[in-house]
Amino acid sequence: MKFTVSREALIKPLQLVAGVVERRHTLPVLANVLLVIEGDQLSLTGTDLEVEIVGRVQLEAAPGDGEITVPAKKFLDICRALPEESVIEFSLKDQKVTVKSGRTRFTLSTLPANEFPAVEEGSNDIVFSSEQREIKRLIDRTSFAMAQQDVRYYLNGMLWEVRPTELRVVSTDGHRLAMCTRPCAIDVTESRQAILPRKGVIELSRLLNDSEEQVHVSLGSSHIRATTNEYTFTSKLVDGKFPDYERVLPQGGDKFVLGNRSELKQAFARTSILSNEKYRGVRLELETGMLTIIANNPEQEEAKDQVAVDYTGESLEVGFNVSYLQDVTNVLDSENIKITLADSNSSALIEEPENSDSAYVVMPMRL
Repeated sequence: MKFTVSREALIKPLQLVAGVVERRHTLPVLANVLLVIEGDQLSLTGTDLEVEIVGRVQLEAAPGDGEITVPAKKFLDICRALPEESVIEFSLKDQKVTVKSGRTRFTLSTLPANEFPAVEEGSNDIVFSSEQREIKRLIDRTSFAMAQQDVRYYLNGMLWEVRPTELRVVSTDGHRLAMCTRPCAIDVTESRQAILPRKGVIELSRLLNDSEEQVHVSLGSSHIRATTNEYTFTSKLVDGKFPDYERVLPQGGDKFVLGNRSELKQAFARTSILSNEKYRGVRLELETGMLTIIANNPEQEEAKDQVAVDYTGESLEVGFNVSYLQDVTNVLDSENIKITLADSNSSALIEEPENSDSAYVVMPMRL
């Protein structure tokens, strides 16, 4: 098995594939990346048994088919350390791989390709295609609200709800919720749900770009697969039931606040400096035309900031985790944001004022 490839063509797919490989693993072969040549195409595969990524590189010549696995991290470090314009010569002999470039030469140990595990195919697939930027937007707008290491394991992921004419994704950690819905031509008669694990969501987001190029998605009972021209991403789904998120969406809020997003974002950032490091609570005091944000901490220090807002109605005082408010103002890109409130014990609904495809719910805190 032999091939020649430019460093530039190899490094990006190798970085993305190596990102999946587990540092701590029970099977030695899981620390490796699988290299397969078929015709004039080199494919690189990395997996941790939950998520699998295959990257494809076009070779200038068809050097003959072959397959082998090499240590992912070492191979990536070698490619990174070589000069930018270099050409890499790769050859396999007596179960050792030689990586040559100019006067530099490395010899790596290998493991046979037949030991490399394949993620099994799922069945009863829903298949649809979408622009990459649409799926990326869905993930970017909601992934921050996923739980981390919650015992309710189904919250450590993202709900994908496939509907007849749209795709909706939802994530929540029990204290806040993020939801984004985009139109998508999907041939289903009733909605169906799947939960992507946290790692799968992060890796898929890294593979997608903001282009109009298509990504083909197939959703099975236990797996999801996304294929672009350069990559194939496969992930197991989380086996669990996602909470009924529609019950969490606040209904009947009658206090509407319209404020400048960047002014609110800056005010939240300033007041958060003196918030309690553990609970991150701030108090919002709302009155006609003005929002006052107050933070206190156990050292009896206080931060206070005021932002002019479009609001008329009775005054209201409510507490929130300032980090959750900052996360929402960071992912939205509209000039203004709209906050809907009911009373001091109800969740806030945050949206963009016009044509919003996203909605955010933040639960109140007792301060």
